[in-house]
Amino acid sequence: MRVVIGEDSLLLREGIARVLEASGMDVVALAGDFDSLLAAVEAERPDAAVVDIRMPPTHTDEGLRAARRIKADHPDIGVLVLSQYLDEDYVFALLGDGAQGLGYLLKDRITDGDSFVDGVRRVAAGEAALDPEVVAHLIGSKKTGGPLDELTERERTVLGEMAEGRSNQAIAARLFLSDRAVERHVTAIFTKLALTATPENHRRVLAVLTYLRA
Repeated sequence: MRVVIGEDSLLLREGIARVLEASGMDVVALAGDFDSLLAAVEAERPDAAVVDIRMPPTHTDEGLRAARRIKADHPDIGVLVLSQYLDEDYVFALLGDGAQGLGYLLKDRITDGDSFVDGVRRVAAGEAALDPEVVAHLIGSKKTGGPLDELTERERTVLGEMAEGRSNQAIAARLFLSDRAVERHVTAIFTKLALTATPENHRRVLAVLTYLRA
């Protein structure tokens, strides 16, 4: 798997590269700002790009804009955005047009090598990858009186697993359920949140995001 890294901190950039290379990935380019990141992606056409959400020149949302630009120009390239802090607006902006091949992880997750590498592999495979802390915050931070209130405790648990990007089979294994039971929970979640029949990867993350927007 070929990866491009966009991160302005030299130490963090090198650290990310070492973690990925230790897992067998090929880091083909390192970039420290918005323009060089886009140029590297265009030149290398990697399987995935790992991007800091705040990069030069303004250190605001260059990484977010780069992620959207990469997905618009090269839909087959996965993009994993790293953020120092949890920001709902950034999550919505990143995933608002669909979540296929996109991920949002907190930088603390890098120290958990397996979790970080798994996120990179997921987006490269066209799946979604949301940080568990982000999912827990988004689900738990809303007031009562909305569609989420209709979900059972088990359906909420399944929803959290879905939002992190796990497949039905992975959810079944983690929760010690049958595949059929997970399918029933997922169908119930889609129905209760009134999600229409869009591509499945979109619906799985939008099962969280659609409710939050409402």
